[in-house]
Amino acid sequence: MALVPSQVLHAAILLSYCSILCNYKAIDMPAHQTYGGSWKFLTFIDLVIQAVFFGICVLTDLSSLLTRGNDSQEQERQLKKLISLRDWMMAVLAFPVGVFVVTMFWSIYIYDRELVYPKLLDNFIPAWLNHGMVSKVM
Repeated sequence: MALVPSQVLHAAILLSYCSILCNYKAIDMPAHQTYGGSWKFLTFIDLVIQAVFFGICVLTDLSSLLTRGNDSQEQERQLKKLISLRDWMMAVLAFPVGVFVVTMFWSIYIYDRELVYPKLLDNFIPAWLNHGMVSKVM
């Protein structure tokens, strides 16, 4: 029951997304107290989608490790459902939203930074956190 590199990678990515989410939620930013809070930012929504997706990846990896060698048809059927959920989430949510967020953010940022990430936000969100939230999905 040794871990393979992809399972370790899934767990590491999940932990990094959770740490970025915790840091982002800990920041006291004026926009968090307005209507919608953090949920009005597409980068935050994408970060949550990515964290949930990699959580499902870790759950799938653990399930496949635990059911390996079993001849139970029920466990195999449940694992196939979990794998199909993971694949659906990647194809429908995680990949398209992630690519859209990264492409649009950096395109608009290059055109005019003030439209998507005003210099005022540098006081609240460190550069590493902004880069992690936006670019990590690629």
